[in-house]
Amino acid sequence: MNPVTGTKRAVDAWLDEYGESHRDATNEAIHWVCIPLIVLGLLGLLWPLRIPGLAELAIGNAATLLVALATIYYLRLSPPLALGMLVLASALLVAVASVEAAFAVPLWQPSAAVLVVAWIGQFIGHRIEGKKPSFLKDVQFLLIGPLWLLAAVYRRLGIRY
Repeated sequence: MNPVTGTKRAVDAWLDEYGESHRDATNEAIHWVCIPLIVLGLLGLLWPLRIPGLAELAIGNAATLLVALATIYYLRLSPPLALGMLVLASALLVAVASVEAAFAVPLWQPSAAVLVVAWIGQFIGHRIEGKKPSFLKDVQFLLIGPLWLLAAVYRRLGIRY
């Protein structure tokens, strides 16, 4: 809540609405595992896609572009959460680069496998919950899911966002 106007901040509204379909303990636990895996798998799929003009740079790929754009979106909602998301996404990018360097298989193969298994987990969780995934209502919830997890960590640690 904004203490001056008494209105709900946009970030709180998004997190509250997302939380409405994530009340079942099993579904919530599944989300704690599957959301990070979905982000990891997506970044892994995008990592090999080079951006023309930036391809020679280590950050010149679609995965880092997605992280940059998501960070801008998160900054509009909450700078403290945006910073946390940037740190976490950067760690995932390092993990993706490490996997690419360590294995002989094309990166898209393990990334796609992780993505498929994690999405199956998400749908199982929502089946248990008895509610549809939030992103079916608004695609922005695909970005809110990771933020919802981080906001829970911030609340537990007493970090204001």
